[in-house]
Amino acid sequence: MERLQRAARVLGIPVPIGPSRPVRYILCAVMMLAAAIIPSQAAFAGSTMSNVSVAVSDPTPTAPSASVAYTFTGTGVTSTNIECIQVIIATTASGTTAPTGFSGASVAVSAGTSTLVNSSGSGWSLATSGSQNNILQYTNSTGVTPSTLTGATFVLTNLTNPTLADTAFFYQLSTYDNTNCSSSPVDNALSQFIVTNGSVVSFTVDATLSFTINAVSASTSCDGTTTTSASTPTTIPFGSVTAASDAVVCQDLRAATNASNGYTIYLRDTGAPQSLSNAIAGPPGSNGSPAAFPAAGYEAYGYTTNDAALSTTYGASNRFTSPSQEWAAATTTNAEIAYQPSGVGITDYDIAHQVGVSTTTHAGNYTTTIIYTCTPIY
Repeated sequence: MERLQRAARVLGIPVPIGPSRPVRYILCAVMMLAAAIIPSQAAFAGSTMSNVSVAVSDPTPTAPSASVAYTFTGTGVTSTNIECIQVIIATTASGTTAPTGFSGASVAVSAGTSTLVNSSGSGWSLATSGSQNNILQYTNSTGVTPSTLTGATFVLTNLTNPTLADTAFFYQLSTYDNTNCSSSPVDNALSQFIVTNGSVVSFTVDATLSFTINAVSASTSCDGTTTTSASTPTTIPFGSVTAASDAVVCQDLRAATNASNGYTIYLRDTGAPQSLSNAIAGPPGSNGSPAAFPAAGYEAYGYTTNDAALSTTYGASNRFTSPSQEWAAATTTNAEIAYQPSGVGITDYDIAHQVGVSTTTHAGNYTTTIIYTCTPIY
């Protein structure tokens, strides 16, 4: 008796004075104190898994309804038979209140990617309850013994996320060796997840276009013919031309753009090559319908392109290259000589110019100006 009284005084428990059953009061007080200082058991029965996490396939509160997957991963799985896997999506660690906006009405288990059930849905059935189908019970009357004990997964699909962003919600998982999902507990795990609106990424890509005119040397193959003189980026010098043979000069056009619809390169002139009142007419062909260049000794001036994929807006896409290299008369109106339907890196085009004269062509210094225009299409 004295020992109990001394123990009670040490613990700070008042000892009744008098002979009225002091032992009973002291024992009751000691039991109450012990209950107060001994931690309560975990909210979930069974062994507690470690390294648990829940990955949300689309963590935005605006994710399309019934489209989100929650992938649970846990370690420390007990190697024993389980007949029930229960998952509760809740606002608290041990409650059953569903988060606002959450719905498991269309939920399914992706058994093939769930190693907690050995990646097989055979014999399992799924039932839901709770105000928003947030309590999920996956049961199998035969049960399975998990073969993956570290990093085991359990995947739920077709879920609807909570609508409250930047708030932690709880994922409670428990396993049982009984289909009633309450007796014979095996494992439990508790994890949290958050839905968030995320951060809006914005940036601007400036439009780019490069276009250069480059020289082509003499005696160079160009569009099915050979150049007789060299060009420069700003001149097409044929030199002295006779009726015995035509003269050919070529220029290289180089372009690139990030325009979504590519570009078109056009050619026009300021008029037919002319000396005083005398002018050189073009060949029979036009840009929409090019034709073979006349034979030597025939007075003509025209151009051709090696681009075999022109826009069909102006005629056949390969009109300059099929059935052979065809030529067109230059005009004072823009005419297509190269085309790209989408953004493209550096691309080169050969544009050949040819002139022929007859024995009766008037002597003189003939000139005109060729103008190239590269227009991006955004």
